Amino acid sequence: LVVDEKGKFREANFQRAMAILQQKTDNTNENMLDSNHAHNKKQKQTKGDSKKSSPTTNLFRIVKLIMTRSLNPVIIFSFSKKDCEKYAVSLGKESYNDSTEQDLISQVYQNALEGLSEDDRKLPQVEALLPLLKRGIGVHHGGLLTILKEIVEILFGEGLIKVLFATETFAIGINMPAKTVVFTNTRKWDGKDFRWITSGEYIQMSGRAGRRGKDDRGIVIQMMEDSVDPSITKDILYGAPDSLNSSYHIKYNMLLNMLRVEDVDPEYLLRASFHQFQQEDEAPALEQQALELEAQAQAIDISILAENMDLLEDYYEMTKQLELTQERIMKIVRRPQHILPFLAPGRLLYISIDGITYGWGALASRTRSKPISGGDGGVASPPLDTISEHVLVVLLPCCANVPNERQEKDGDDVEDKIRQALQWKGSNTTCRPVNTKLDSEENIEMRLFTVGLENVLKISAVRVLIPPDVHSAEARLSVRRSIKEVQKRFTPDLPLLDNEKDMGVKGEEYDKLSARLIPLMERLSQHKLKDLIVAEEDRSAVLEAYSKRKIVLEQARVIRQEAKSCQTLVMKDQLKMMKKVLRQLGHVDANGVIQTKGRTACEINTADELVVVEMMFSGAFNDISVEQCVALLSCMTYDEVNKKGDESSSELKSFLQSPFLKLQEAARTVARAQIACKLEVDEDQFVDKYNPGMMEAVFAWCKGAKFADVQKLTTTYEGTTIRTLRRLEELLRQLAVASKAVGNHELEAKFEKGSELIKRDIVFCSSLYL
Repeated sequence: LVVDEKGKFREANFQRAMAILQQKTDNTNENMLDSNHAHNKKQKQTKGDSKKSSPTTNLFRIVKLIMTRSLNPVIIFSFSKKDCEKYAVSLGKESYNDSTEQDLISQVYQNALEGLSEDDRKLPQVEALLPLLKRGIGVHHGGLLTILKEIVEILFGEGLIKVLFATETFAIGINMPAKTVVFTNTRKWDGKDFRWITSGEYIQMSGRAGRRGKDDRGIVIQMMEDSVDPSITKDILYGAPDSLNSSYHIKYNMLLNMLRVEDVDPEYLLRASFHQFQQEDEAPALEQQALELEAQAQAIDISILAENMDLLEDYYEMTKQLELTQERIMKIVRRPQHILPFLAPGRLLYISIDGITYGWGALASRTRSKPISGGDGGVASPPLDTISEHVLVVLLPCCANVPNERQEKDGDDVEDKIRQALQWKGSNTTCRPVNTKLDSEENIEMRLFTVGLENVLKISAVRVLIPPDVHSAEARLSVRRSIKEVQKRFTPDLPLLDNEKDMGVKGEEYDKLSARLIPLMERLSQHKLKDLIVAEEDRSAVLEAYSKRKIVLEQARVIRQEAKSCQTLVMKDQLKMMKKVLRQLGHVDANGVIQTKGRTACEINTADELVVVEMMFSGAFNDISVEQCVALLSCMTYDEVNKKGDESSSELKSFLQSPFLKLQEAARTVARAQIACKLEVDEDQFVDKYNPGMMEAVFAWCKGAKFADVQKLTTTYEGTTIRTLRRLEELLRQLAVASKAVGNHELEAKFEKGSELIKRDIVFCSSLYL
């Protein structure tokens, strides 16, 4: 139990769970790094172990535990539509409903589908869902048919579904509580990268656990495939709810509708927006923060060089250049081909973590991390060069940070014992570096820190003996004694490995940096500041004080500039550039008076109004049939990512390919106009967002094809197809109104006919809630 019924985060329990995960990970890494002795046998054993601990198997055990202890109904959240269906099917022949409940579910299901045609009732998704529902297992995600989602919601609300696999959309907009909630993963794909879920997302989903009037508490279970830092989990569990920030932005449709009304200023709407209020509300606090920082900077005493500030500034800049050059050299040295041969257990390394220097420590072990997995099927994991590929476990001297909750005597002896048993593990959040002037020897501990190659600042030529098991206090203390003995023998600092002679570092980049390093060191050694302040310790203290003052003043300058920007009108520059775009494309004239193209765009908000209007006025819809028009417009309502790019258009049939090329041409015209007006738009990305993947399916639907046959022409879920067609019907209605507004009755009739063609059968069946 990580969080108890009082809402207290039990860090010791969490650390114990993470220690078990870490132990399994370490065992796996040891097997991978082992010798080739009995390789085939060990390989089979590893495969067997991974199969036993697969997420599907673990989930089956969790569901079984939930049902045994009567903790159902349970909602199992997964961030992938494919995983929801895979997990539901993986439960095999498990059944959680009795015969009476099964008969009732069949009756509800058949009654709900009465309005559908015989062909629609035979759709694969319709036939596949009923056997699962009868066993008390449900699936709910955006890819399901709308009517099937409503059936699942009704059955779950009536308690006929005991186990429901759903995406996060089930937690938004509908009140469907359960007794237990399970997270199959705490990382999700956000369209760019895998990230941890936010505290707001966690609160929204975990809030489904616990039914008012039925349960005295709700239970939330998190499945974790690998170890995670306690701070991340605390941020998820205890982080502040997602802040309420305005997402207000200007659209061309809104701008044109304001311009068509006399004496209406778009800037007035910006000034009256919540977004502007939030910006201005931050300014006074930022100004006060800047004043406090400036006062803090003036309080830093460097009066000893008040008359030689230029000299100090020059020395400071040269020192920074030297540090930067040394860091760039160290980046080359830290490359795996250079550093790995010297990373044997016992090697003394100088470590810094997130800018905090811990000093010399002894390397205990080295492993290689595995790539991050998860998310929806078909989405590639982030490349390894974005994370530390090699993981080092280093014994570092530190002092434990004592959290407030430890000072409270709550009598939790078990938790204290667990915490003491895990005192071998350290992190920059739980341990701070040693201060030799303030910390007594009994407060200094040796703990195991997990770091990457980027945390290594220096590599010593010295190695010490590392015990086989470094988790015990005695073993860590012996390493501490060895490091202290080495530091006594080598003063003032430990001998380092020579980059060129010992490590064999070479190359054009390294030679350039080395050639730059030597003159910098010579200039610093002959600097006039050394005559004014002879003692190295005093000079370092003055330089540190000056550096601190400079950093604080820079922070104050940035904050003051941010406060100034908060008081200006938000999006003012963007508004000016958007007006230029409208003038360039002919929607308004030089005086800002709206033209025919602009009046047409005022009626469209379902798709990109500029591109649609550009197509209308370029005659793209004039010479093609109604079915081709509807198929072409589907590119503007189908929002799946176009992974094939230009190849997708080449796969189209000729009678669809030609209209789509006209769409791309119109999109390029609009994109280039925005770029010319200095708006940040990527032309290729703007054009590629129009995906022709649904054109053939929509064309067939307009020709009267059955939904089952139409679905065979796509690679999407049935729910995605229906959502695309419904948005398409709305767009066609808006285009019919726009055509009527400009007097083009031929196009008006064409769009109205297109709306009639797609509005039929299962796509537009009535809701069960009506």
